[in-house]
Amino acid sequence: MMPTGAKIVRFVGWLFVGAYLGAATLPLSWLVMTSVKSKEDSISLRPKLIPITGTGPDRESSGRALAFHPTVAGYASLGDPDTATGRSFFHYLGNSIVIGLISTVATVFIGTGCAYGFSRYSIPGSKDWLFFILSTRFLPPLAIVVPVLMMYREFDLQNTHLGLILLYTSFNLSLAVWLMKGFIDEIPLAYEEAALVDGYTRMHAFASIILPRAAPGMAVTAVFCLISAWNEYGFAMTLNNQGAVTVPVYFAGLQGNVHGLPWPQIAAGALIFVGPIILFTVLVRRHLLRGVTFGTIKQ
Repeated sequence: MMPTGAKIVRFVGWLFVGAYLGAATLPLSWLVMTSVKSKEDSISLRPKLIPITGTGPDRESSGRALAFHPTVAGYASLGDPDTATGRSFFHYLGNSIVIGLISTVATVFIGTGCAYGFSRYSIPGSKDWLFFILSTRFLPPLAIVVPVLMMYREFDLQNTHLGLILLYTSFNLSLAVWLMKGFIDEIPLAYEEAALVDGYTRMHAFASIILPRAAPGMAVTAVFCLISAWNEYGFAMTLNNQGAVTVPVYFAGLQGNVHGLPWPQIAAGALIFVGPIILFTVLVRRHLLRGVTFGTIKQ
């Protein structure tokens, strides 16, 4: 039988967790509700919180002022072509997927190879090189947007997928190198030495020994890099006005709508926009927990 004091502590703990969970999910819950509202309900001064269906008394009477009739008009409008560009939300979502995934894959694999070199080889001035790599994240991206824009115009990379892929890969590479070096340092060198004695080449040992054991770290690094590239707005807006425009820039462009901001459409698009991030995180969840705790327990 649990003591009364322990029951009270447990109840308070669950109450705190429930309150925190409610506060944390409130923005997402509000997005879900807004995505299924009409435009009039979404901008009403009196919040509409209760979905109702069917035809009944007017919802503004009989104590139903907080009710709204759900609609999928917000989701349906995502397929409508934009008046300025003639392209729908899903075109910009495709741009974000291509740019985010390719830049993430490139960052993780280049960063893993670079981190392996710093971890396994005695490189003159390695600490200085690592500090230099980290220093590339000291300045805010918008501080160098003008020289980047001039360089991209010189090489005709503006308004291209390749331009943003190269840029996001470059900016996320420092994070990938530092994260992956910590993971690779925790892999015993004896594993590789045994493989080399058995006749493996250095590249074969790296592929068959290091990469499988570094998979948790690569999963963690990939999640951070994908989120960074997925949500980036400053460079995407400055370097693109057509061709490779991503979803954050698309949302910003809706501010010029002559009929006002279409909040149900924005909410529906935002929910779909976070979907790939959630899906990717779920797919790598098996490695994620192991990755964030890697090295904390001695084997």
